[in-house]
Amino acid sequence: MENQLNYYKILRSEWREFYKEHIVPLSFRELNHIRSLNDQISLQDVKEIYMPLVHLLKLKMQVHQQMQQQQAEFLGIKAQKVPFILGIAGSVAVGKSTTARLLQNLLSELYPDKKVRLITTDGFLYPTRELKRRKLLARKGFPESYDMPLLINFINDVKNGLPAKAPVYSHEIYDIIPGRYDLIEKPDILIVEGINVLQLPSNQQIYVSDFFDFSIYVDASEDLIKQWYLERFEMLLERAKNEPYNYYYSYAQGDRQVARQMAQDVWEKINHKNLQEYILPTRNRADLILTKGENHLVNELYLRKY
Repeated sequence: MENQLNYYKILRSEWREFYKEHIVPLSFRELNHIRSLNDQISLQDVKEIYMPLVHLLKLKMQVHQQMQQQQAEFLGIKAQKVPFILGIAGSVAVGKSTTARLLQNLLSELYPDKKVRLITTDGFLYPTRELKRRKLLARKGFPESYDMPLLINFINDVKNGLPAKAPVYSHEIYDIIPGRYDLIEKPDILIVEGINVLQLPSNQQIYVSDFFDFSIYVDASEDLIKQWYLERFEMLLERAKNEPYNYYYSYAQGDRQVARQMAQDVWEKINHKNLQEYILPTRNRADLILTKGENHLVNELYLRKY
């Protein structure tokens, strides 16, 4: 990893020593339900990586709350409840969703008095019909395929304590579900997960990351991410072969070698380009970088110094 000057590089063996109260409030069954299709994560990972991370987030949330109280006292007004917003970024297939769901579960279990919600920015992709109208279907996942003003307005409403609706995306139909929303009302913590959450589109005066109180980038070498993407594709085909409504059904029913070649082409023409040009350049904007190696194991962490 380049540009390490403003980060503490921390090995897994060091990180796991930062929090000694290794209470893992999850069973193997619960963990298995949380993880993504081909992501690998263990109770040992929860103990050594995620429990220290949750403790760090607790410290960050305490500072956040104190700052809100002190600012209100300075202004001579009553302090308002302002949600702590955590952003999680990284490539397609790197394991962002597992990290997000795991943190939501751990934070909810350890702090039962707090309302912890999670949304993904997939819901703010333009619907397929709109992508077609804008001639962006082949650029799905690139910055211009997202309704960024809608996403920014959503997060702004959440920060201001207003009810906010997040559109819901379905990976089975590969599109936004019409008329379906997740209603987010006055959470204590909101986790926002997506490939684009740390990006800085040039035509915006305010960015999604401006609302974050802490951000995480889930990282790995591109060779590993591509391998995980192709493994996941095979698993999606297996899951879809008896589901005619599933986007992947036609690929599952057809020639598998043709389907595999299509997945390879998608990686090279879309995911590789998106990663190198738009996602990876945002890595050094994160407060914490989780670096994965073989078998999805986090082996290094980079914590921002300032």
